[in-house]
Amino acid sequence: MSSETAPARAPEPPAGPLANLRVVLVSTQHPGNIGSVARAMLTMGLTELVLVNPERYPHPQARANAAGALEVLDRARVVSSLDEALVGCGWVVGLSARVRHLGDEPLTPWATAERAMALSVSAPVALMFGCERTGLTNEELDRCHARALIPANPGYTSLNLSQAVQIMAYELRKVAFPEVPKVSSKDGHPWYEAPSADDLERYYEHLQRILLSTGFLDPANPRHLMRRLRQFYGRAMPDRNELNILRGILTSFERPKGRRIPLEPSDEAGGE
Repeated sequence: MSSETAPARAPEPPAGPLANLRVVLVSTQHPGNIGSVARAMLTMGLTELVLVNPERYPHPQARANAAGALEVLDRARVVSSLDEALVGCGWVVGLSARVRHLGDEPLTPWATAERAMALSVSAPVALMFGCERTGLTNEELDRCHARALIPANPGYTSLNLSQAVQIMAYELRKVAFPEVPKVSSKDGHPWYEAPSADDLERYYEHLQRILLSTGFLDPANPRHLMRRLRQFYGRAMPDRNELNILRGILTSFERPKGRRIPLEPSDEAGGE
């Protein structure tokens, strides 16, 4: 372990549905992986990281790979045994890709997340990851209540440590926050409301008039074209703004702008 001075501990994060979840890394070999794990954790809202006998930590490469997730690194605990890492935990799950003939069938990431979130209400829950080269040993897995397996490509199951943490952290976040907030809500904006039935009928009348004038629609042989178009727009469900754009396109056929560019003949098929 490096003799570099450990960073000052960051302030405690606010409590939340993910606050009682702990990521435990055992015998991590590359310090950059520790930083990448911190980044993977914080993007999903996990902040408690425990390092059991890391080969090199603290280390500048860990902070570089954290890409700004320094609050996780600054709060990370470095311990010398699993006893210290798992103190107080009510449920421990080990991530392992190795096939074991003893014990229960491994849990999927989503099943692990469901159980972890349910149990974390009453006691801390730890997700344990082994070193990069060998993963968790049998003795380390014996300390776990359950084992989880990420169902990767059977022909190539090699996941980077931080990738495995990212997958599990994402599954946990999906359980903790099932309702994803809208990034750019259109609710309440009049432009994005559904057009009225009257507006739609005026659009269909306008569309039919244009298709008749261009010759695309043969009044003697309509072949249900307008009915098909109504079904098409019914599936598309344009809002008021989009319907106005469509009306404007039709109007441009009736009253072309001065900037009109003549069309070259096209070989593309079209018509009823």
